[in-house]
Amino acid sequence: MSEKVPFVSRTGKPLVVLVTLLLMGATARVATAQGLGVRTGASGDPGQFYVGGHVETGQILEHLWFRPNLELGLGHDTTLTTINMEFAYKIDMRRKTWRPYVGGGPALVLTRHNGDTDAGGGFNLLFGAEHRDGLFAEIKAGFIDSPGFKFGVGYTFKNR
Repeated sequence: MSEKVPFVSRTGKPLVVLVTLLLMGATARVATAQGLGVRTGASGDPGQFYVGGHVETGQILEHLWFRPNLELGLGHDTTLTTINMEFAYKIDMRRKTWRPYVGGGPALVLTRHNGDTDAGGGFNLLFGAEHRDGLFAEIKAGFIDSPGFKFGVGYTFKNR
């Protein structure tokens, strides 16, 4: 008889360990965060509405920022909680109010459906644009257990 551990499937255990190590490594960067933010949007596959928050670190390399985020998706009798460990490469657009960025990163995806909870891994690719005052819009393509498509908008409250 096998006892099921909440939030962890057999295939999700290595990913949980990996994400935990990534989160521990990011803790020092979060302490020097350049901003905190909120986000909302819609996803396809599954079709859901989502809300969440993020931390934006300072540059870790030239033009490269670490922006971990947590998103809660609701709809279709399913709740998705995604912990995304995303990096954004911000394209330098001198004297412009909007700046495009591209990026991606791994994700831990917790799925709750009909009383059952499962954990899986995913990966996101993203493209977005941000205003220098904090407003942004982005599109994500998800792979493995991540939602297939997301469109979202958000705002980063920057430390000045």
